[in-house]
Amino acid sequence: MRPLRYAINVTLDGCVHHEAGVAPDDELMRFWTAQMENSDAELYGRVTFEMMREAWKRPDDGVWPDWMDAGEQEFAATLDRAKKYVVSSTLDEVDWNAELVRGDLGEAVQRLKEQPGKGLSVGGLVLSTALTDLGLIDEYVFVQHPLVAGHGPYLLAGLRERVDLELVDRREFGSGVVAMTFRPRPRSSR
Repeated sequence: MRPLRYAINVTLDGCVHHEAGVAPDDELMRFWTAQMENSDAELYGRVTFEMMREAWKRPDDGVWPDWMDAGEQEFAATLDRAKKYVVSSTLDEVDWNAELVRGDLGEAVQRLKEQPGKGLSVGGLVLSTALTDLGLIDEYVFVQHPLVAGHGPYLLAGLRERVDLELVDRREFGSGVVAMTFRPRPRSSR
């Protein structure tokens, strides 16, 4: 069974808005690219899928925008190639190497996890909270930025119950960003 990993940037006060963190440097872009390469597919809700597609999909002419440096181009190319699953009740179809996920969320994601491979990666807010509530996330990677945003949205806001985590890895970056990897403790020991 392949693990489901939730990875996201977060400020010291728990804000996970995509524009609240420190702009990624080369070291952090390499980290995010490696995270993606460690998964067989990305799992997104509609909002995150559309945001990622807008920012990172290869343009029709095949030329990356001028604002992208080499690290961002590598990240974009890796994401562009990646298989994507999109959970949405409002979209009728998706592009960008993606497939819609329909029906019962827990059952659909469990079927994806049961396929062989390195793992699945989930991003965003609403979907990740729902999957945490269902007990389907096997690993959390919180990339904590050394700043206080003073606003939300907040990491896993609205969970139905507490989730006890065990720190299994910690990595510090030159920018002051710290990536922490956690695994949930078994629910029976909570």
